[in-house]
Amino acid sequence: MLKILNKIKKYETIIIHGHKRPDGDCYGSQFGLKNIIQQSFPEKKVYVVGERSAFVDFVGTIDVIPDETYQGALSIVVDTAVEDRISDPRYKLGKEIIKIDHHIPVDDYGDYRWVDTSFPSAAQMIAYFYFKFKKQLKLSLEGAIAMYTGIVTDTGRFRFRGVSNLTHQMAGMLIDQGVDVEYIDGKLGKETLEMIALKGYVYSNFVTTDGFVYLKMTRDIIEKYNVSDEQAASVVGLLGGIEGFPVWALFIEYPNEVRIRLRSNGPTINELANRFGGGGHAKASGCRLEGWEQLPEFIKDAEAVIKAYKEA
Repeated sequence: MLKILNKIKKYETIIIHGHKRPDGDCYGSQFGLKNIIQQSFPEKKVYVVGERSAFVDFVGTIDVIPDETYQGALSIVVDTAVEDRISDPRYKLGKEIIKIDHHIPVDDYGDYRWVDTSFPSAAQMIAYFYFKFKKQLKLSLEGAIAMYTGIVTDTGRFRFRGVSNLTHQMAGMLIDQGVDVEYIDGKLGKETLEMIALKGYVYSNFVTTDGFVYLKMTRDIIEKYNVSDEQAASVVGLLGGIEGFPVWALFIEYPNEVRIRLRSNGPTINELANRFGGGGHAKASGCRLEGWEQLPEFIKDAEAVIKAYKEA
C-alpha cells in the first residue's frame, strides 16, 4: 500500500478505471479514490473514466478525456480481475499501471498490484487505504458516500460472506464522515413499475434442476419489460435462498453472447466460471456462453459441482 501511496504522490495526472458494466462497488472504489486524491493533493489532475451506471450515478459523473491525457499519467484499475473486463482499454497508455482488486486473481496485469481476497469489496479496500494513511490523506463527504455505497452494494447490505469486523469499522468511519445511511438506502432501494413487473416474471419463470436454479433472460423479455441490461442483471439475487438449491444463475442474452451471473451459498463456483470464460469470487462469479446451445453443458457442469459439494 505504501508503494501505491508513493506512486500517487509522484504523478501529476491520475486516471482511474473500473470494469465494464460497472456496479456500486466499481463506482464506489473509483470515485472514493478520486476524492481522496483530490482532497489530499488538490494540485493533481484526477479522472474517473469508463462506462456510466444509471443505478449509482448519484455517486459521481464519469469524465471524458482525450488520449493525450494519458501521456505521463498513472493509470489505476480497481475492482477488476480479468484484463478483458477493464472498461476503456486506454489504461495501457499510462506510464505505469496499478491494480487494486478483491477478486480471486485471474490476470496479473499492472506494474504494481494490491490484491486481497479477504476484502468483500474494493470500496472497503479504498476506505482502508485512507484509514491506513489517515495522517497523510484527506476525505470529504462525497468520497465517503461513494465508498459506503460500494461497501453496502457488494456485501448485500452486510449480509454476504466476507463481511468482517473491519467491514463494519470502515463503514462506521465513513458514517462518522457524515454519510446519511437512510439517504443511501433510499437511493439504492427505489424501484420502477417496470422492475416490479420484471421481478414477477422472474418468480414465475425460473427453472430448477438437480440443486440448480436458473432463469433465461432473452432480449425480447428485456424489451418487453422496458428495462436496461443493468436492471435486468440486478435480479439475480431473486433466485437465491431457495431451500435445497445452493447454486443459481441468471443467463442474459446479448447480441453475440450470453452472459451469466453465477451465485452460490454453498459450493465454490469460480472454477466453474473459469471454464466458461469468466471468474470472480468463490460464491459470486460471472462468465459467458457463446450461444444458447451451450446451456445444457453449463447446467450439467453446475449440477456436477453441486453433487460433489453434497457428497463431500
